[in-house]
Amino acid sequence: MEDKHFTNYSNIFLNMKVMEDTVCDYGIPEHCLIYVFSGRVDFNEPNHAVTIKAGECAFIRKGHRIKMTKYSDENTHIYQSALLRFPRKFLLEYYRHHGDEKFPGIARRSKKSTLRIPSRPDVTSLFESIFPYFNSSVVPDEEWLEMKLKEGLYVVLKSDTDVYASLFDFAEPWKIDMLGFMEENYMYDLSIEELAAYTGRSLTGFKNDFRKVSELTPQKWIIKRRLEAAHELIVNQHCKVNEAMMNVGFKNLSHFSRIYKETYGIAPSFNIR
Repeated sequence: MEDKHFTNYSNIFLNMKVMEDTVCDYGIPEHCLIYVFSGRVDFNEPNHAVTIKAGECAFIRKGHRIKMTKYSDENTHIYQSALLRFPRKFLLEYYRHHGDEKFPGIARRSKKSTLRIPSRPDVTSLFESIFPYFNSSVVPDEEWLEMKLKEGLYVVLKSDTDVYASLFDFAEPWKIDMLGFMEENYMYDLSIEELAAYTGRSLTGFKNDFRKVSELTPQKWIIKRRLEAAHELIVNQHCKVNEAMMNVGFKNLSHFSRIYKETYGIAPSFNIR
């Protein structure tokens, strides 16, 4: 893949790829807004998939790991997108200035991590103003960047009242259910530091909170959950050992076979009929 153009202006990222398609596996530490100018991008999670085409926009909620596949346009062979990232400090300042008067009385945190934004004049206007910077040697100033982030936040807030619950949860340090997050992401190679960050905790806070919900360490919990998922795939869905092992996050066959036998008493291949 030739990376013809990738620019980071503070919290605004411009991405331009040519010729080949790209598959990325990202952790999402901050809320984001993405707009596709050319080509398309597919977002895939367990039990949920969203496709954003040229001229379309989506909000991505933080605290998830997501697979993104970027496809170049069939005619121009170009993929082009802009991403706005909303850091916690920016959101906190916005909340402090506007207080509760603009916020709905009832807002529930959505379980969906990707929200498609309807096509509207404010969306088009925002990203048309950003597009010229793909081919410009001029660096936008901080005041302009701040203004664009506020416009992007307005786009998100106008789209769905339930996003308020995710964006402005400052009553206590932002946290999500640890076991729920790990259940959705045990198959990925995440360090303990990453698990802590994605669930809104410090490393020490994560370890302390995890002791309250499990007698196992996080590493042992992940291994146990992967073994359970592999066992289900092999015994009940008749998957090949290699396929099941890779699907749940194991990389080494000999290591997987050894701990599988230690857990279930027989080698995984014995379960295949």
